[in-house]
Amino acid sequence: MKNFRKFGTMLIGVCSMISCTSNPDGFIIEGDVEGLPDGTVVQLYPVCHESSSPIATDTLQDGKFLFEGQVEEPLAARLIVKDGYGSTSLMLSKGKQTLTGQITSQKQENNVSYDFQQVDLSGSELTDRYRSLMEVRNKLDSIYNEKSKRYEQIYAAVNAARQKQNQTLIDSLLQCAEYKEAVRADSLFFVKVKDSYHKVIMDNKDSFWGPLMLISLTTYLTEADSTWYKEFSQEAQNSYYGKMVKNEIWPAEKKGLQAPDFQVTASNGEQTSLKELSANKKYILIDFWASWCKPCRKEIPNLKKLYELYAAKGFQIISISIDKKEKEWQKALDEEQLSWPNFLDNGEVASLYKVKFIPTMYLIDEQGTIVCENLKGEELSNKLAELFK
Repeated sequence: MKNFRKFGTMLIGVCSMISCTSNPDGFIIEGDVEGLPDGTVVQLYPVCHESSSPIATDTLQDGKFLFEGQVEEPLAARLIVKDGYGSTSLMLSKGKQTLTGQITSQKQENNVSYDFQQVDLSGSELTDRYRSLMEVRNKLDSIYNEKSKRYEQIYAAVNAARQKQNQTLIDSLLQCAEYKEAVRADSLFFVKVKDSYHKVIMDNKDSFWGPLMLISLTTYLTEADSTWYKEFSQEAQNSYYGKMVKNEIWPAEKKGLQAPDFQVTASNGEQTSLKELSANKKYILIDFWASWCKPCRKEIPNLKKLYELYAAKGFQIISISIDKKEKEWQKALDEEQLSWPNFLDNGEVASLYKVKFIPTMYLIDEQGTIVCENLKGEELSNKLAELFK
């Protein structure tokens, strides 16, 4: 179950309450695992919606790794294998935890997926509770996979018809009983997701666990989710995760602020900056996207049209991909044939701009001031027409 719209797993700064200096009063994670070769890099990432850098990184030697650091209060994290898919969850707090067992891997096209189901993590009651609460998503994963398998053929037929641009066949398939049944099943499933998540979150509304689970079980939050926040106790709202939820629901408006400068590396290895890329341009669109993001890819034809219309008048687009795999990013570039500057982010630029979801776009002027954010489609077209008239 990759993305239940906003109810799913998608990661996108580093949680500032972490210090990665060795300290006996901090957290210690000792790993001794099988299934991964020496030299494999493992990392801890904070559970949050913003693009983040790893809390800690180590390289396996004889199956062993070690993470040490300090946190001001319990912090949720994900253990991953660098550049792979799959993770296991844990809580970072004072004390030592031990991770043992086998991590299995499976190649999927250009990716490697890692399975942590045979891994045992001991030494922390907080971790045990967090993993228990996260079981709701695992159960929904199973239901989703069964549903997807049941309607696999009809969805494949619709996708094939769309790729061939056979509108007659598309219309016929969308009206057939099997497709309508699949759509109803999807609708009922997402209702179940929201109800299940709401119960887990509200059962824990009087402590930091409530806002933590809201962050853990969703991919982004908007003002529409303020009713969830308002049900949290004062203690929960004042917690680290309570403040994280509040700041995401009611973010400070960026319009009128100076866009932070950043350094990126071009495909030829040369470094450049926002300042250099913006030189002699009137308006610059900073576009955060990824190859696997369907809404991002859907917006590309509109961006191409706007670039063709206004590039000669001083319009620039800078696309920053948050893809984890360079091959996937490069494949998308080959498919889309984008004619403006494109860069692969290592997490630093997205973190600097506090990107929580994609596509995220910032339109800035020649002084580097943010003019507007997240305008797409017709709204972006109208704004540029107004600016360049």
